[in-house]
Amino acid sequence: MAGPILYTELAPWWPLVSAPAEYAEVAAYYDAALRDHCVVQPRTLLELGSGGGNNASHLKHRFEQLTLVDLSPGMLAVSGALNPECEHHVGDMRSVRLGREFDCVFVHDAVGYATSLEDLVGVLETAYVHCKPGGVALFVPDHVRESFGPRTGHGGLDGEGRSLRYLEWTWDPDPGDTKYIVDMAYVLRDHDGTARVCHDRHVLGLFSTAQWVEALEGVGFVPKVLLHQHSDVPFESVSFVAIRPKGPERSERSVTD
Repeated sequence: MAGPILYTELAPWWPLVSAPAEYAEVAAYYDAALRDHCVVQPRTLLELGSGGGNNASHLKHRFEQLTLVDLSPGMLAVSGALNPECEHHVGDMRSVRLGREFDCVFVHDAVGYATSLEDLVGVLETAYVHCKPGGVALFVPDHVRESFGPRTGHGGLDGEGRSLRYLEWTWDPDPGDTKYIVDMAYVLRDHDGTARVCHDRHVLGLFSTAQWVEALEGVGFVPKVLLHQHSDVPFESVSFVAIRPKGPERSERSVTD
């Protein structure tokens, strides 16, 4: 998946877009969701699409081993500085194979970059083959079709010698397909006071709850839908817990939309 400029040339600015401290509450919720549904004692966690490592900065204190995978080397460099004790790998969450299993697999909002059912199933397959029997995967999309609506937001932080502010505009140009758009405008102010403005477009996937459940069942998971109201979002978010049953092994399948 080709990444927006936030994950390439602007990756070093990520800590001024979103601060690790802002993730403490949601990370505790994700940890509880994983532990509440994991049949085995959870000690190891794989995060797919880990980005700059903000969730990991909290979850690493709750697991014995945390392994992070992201497609962007720039974002992994940011995460590596924040989480040097964690294992980092460059990889596509649709296809990466590390050759081992974990008690828990976690995919935060990076799952939104799966924009077709084929892409989504690829992510779910990756999670399944890395999840131990009796283990659990947690998927946290920003939106499902039923709760989606256009919205705007803004934010940004001051750092050492430089600052960033952004405007975020979420909209859906074609409600009949499986995509929506987030347009981002960044104002970057450097140490010498010079400022520049960048536009960034994120094309993201949008699926119904029924499509999520069907896809999870299709790769072999036993899914459960979780509803969560977080103080940072003005709507009820939907997460998907998926248990990998203990039982006969099954080979990976190719599922297309």
